[in-house]
Amino acid sequence: MPATTYDEPLDREIAVTMLRLLSSRATTSSICPSEVARALREGGNWRVLMPPVRAVASRLRDSGIVELSARGVRIDDLATHRGPLRITRGPRFRPPR
Repeated sequence: MPATTYDEPLDREIAVTMLRLLSSRATTSSICPSEVARALREGGNWRVLMPPVRAVASRLRDSGIVELSARGVRIDDLATHRGPLRITRGPRFRPPR
């Protein structure tokens, strides 16, 4: 997997968008990383945001804020996971302000 660049303002925007989308859904509902990317680039090239969205999701998972799964199975190492995944609220989830 290529090295992930870190862009603090973009990562913060991704995290806030992700948490807002989760807050707008039922507690047990999940979101797709592409929903986050599409929300940030409405009508634009949202696919370029997928690597940073996945990286932010991984960091939020490491903090217990979100949980990641694929086909109902928890993902503990996003670096080795390929394919679709879902993001749900984690035990330390707090809605953004």
